Amino acid sequence: MRLLVSPRDIDEAKRSLAADIIDVKRPAEGSLGANFPWVIRAITELSGKPVSAAIGDFDFRPGGASLAAYGAAHAGADFVKVGLMFDGAARAEEFIRAVVRAVKEEFPEKYVVIASYSDYERLGTISPFAMAPLAAAAGADVAMVDTGIKDGKSTFEFMSEESLGEFTAMNRGAGLMTALAGSLVFEDIPALKRIDPDIIGVRGMVCGGDRDSSIREDLVDRLVRMVG
Repeated sequence: MRLLVSPRDIDEAKRSLAADIIDVKRPAEGSLGANFPWVIRAITELSGKPVSAAIGDFDFRPGGASLAAYGAAHAGADFVKVGLMFDGAARAEEFIRAVVRAVKEEFPEKYVVIASYSDYERLGTISPFAMAPLAAAAGADVAMVDTGIKDGKSTFEFMSEESLGEFTAMNRGAGLMTALAGSLVFEDIPALKRIDPDIIGVRGMVCGGDRDSSIREDLVDRLVRMVG
């Protein structure tokens, strides 16, 4: 289980270097808010670690999403991550295939992360269980669960440990990695170890509970020790 921490700028990235993956995002622009390409590039040059870049919580705009994915890959991101903020399997299939193609045609070694939301029912968006087989069929690498509305409610309030375990096992059987995120807290670590996803993603946890605050290096170090 690898730890992904999501800084919003270079200073926060410097305090996140104990993590396995540095995930560049802009929290002011949403759950998976996109940051600037020059920030992605600077953090890539700084970190010496795999870098992930969120490109946004997208409604059904496969052209815009594929262009953003292409830009993030060119800026240096090793993982390109997009959220599906809409419903419908046919539309999701078209969208995912466009994003995968945008990255993989030129950068086959890079990873495409497709995210759906644990709170999909209140959002009216595609469920993680409907999204993941489409991601696998399209050649994506990681199926992710996050919370779409950042109001302090955790992924565990919308999906049980059992259902997250089933999601992880389903992905593993389809050749996908699993990433779990969404207002996770330190007390969730034992359950996450039982679920055993490939990646856990955090921000608020290492900001002292408020994702709009700044990342604290001591909390990153504490989490690294807990994850092991």
